[in-house]
Amino acid sequence: MRQSDFIRLLLLAAIWGASFLFMRVIAPVLGPIWTAELRVGLAGLALCVWMLFLREPLPALRQWKQYLLLGAASSGFPAVLYSYAALHVPAGYSAIMNATTPLWGALMASLFLGEKLTQRKLAGMFTGVLGVALLVKLGPVTLNTEVLLALLACSLATICYALAGVYTKKLSVSGSPTLLATASQVGAAVMLLPALPFSPVHAAPSVQVVLAMAALALICSALAYLLYFRLISDVGPTRALTVTFLIPLFALIWGAVFLDEHITLSTLAGCAAVVLATWLVAGSPKKAST
Repeated sequence: MRQSDFIRLLLLAAIWGASFLFMRVIAPVLGPIWTAELRVGLAGLALCVWMLFLREPLPALRQWKQYLLLGAASSGFPAVLYSYAALHVPAGYSAIMNATTPLWGALMASLFLGEKLTQRKLAGMFTGVLGVALLVKLGPVTLNTEVLLALLACSLATICYALAGVYTKKLSVSGSPTLLATASQVGAAVMLLPALPFSPVHAAPSVQVVLAMAALALICSALAYLLYFRLISDVGPTRALTVTFLIPLFALIWGAVFLDEHITLSTLAGCAAVVLATWLVAGSPKKAST
């Protein structure tokens, strides 16, 4: 990996780590549905403008069903679920749970694509469960029904990501990485539109919330997708996936610095176990990208 690739990797991890921080600021004011809708909607609009600038063809209407399903699984539902989790747990918790995505990806690939679950992957899954258990049982947040539901929401979001990868492979959703990124954001925004009338805003957004939303949509979604797909192009999907190792660390740092969230030894132990589990699964030499 070149120095420029490594810098992009660190930048992407810092950006995605900050997304959990921004959701902690926005979701209590706008609610989970509006937070998710504005995030994917503004990101989709920005990516459409970027595609026009590059003179690339926009998503074709004839593939709208594929784009809606891809958008719902890869962006829409996860954005809602993580926005809900942001109401009840620290940013670092959500980021650590997010790092279990490759574990679910390996399981879904085994169930639906026939990929073999090796001993290394199984060891990674066990380690990941142990890490989450450490986080839930010994973390600084008091365990109650709201916290459990928030962590369940995070788990469902990672399952959505894994299913999106399986869907893309199994049905061979076609298009360039930039096109798929744009289509997924636009498709997610369309899928969430019917829920908006039933999701009242909790309070009038302040300037801080507006700026946080702009950063979440334009930097943590639109720009992040461009950085991620550039990494995939330059170093391949397996190395690009190592960004998952770094996101929880940045999320813990941003949460501690800007939101006064506590970092305990049990939090670090849970984070380390999840990162190790992700490395065991994603770093497997025979693992196909998900």
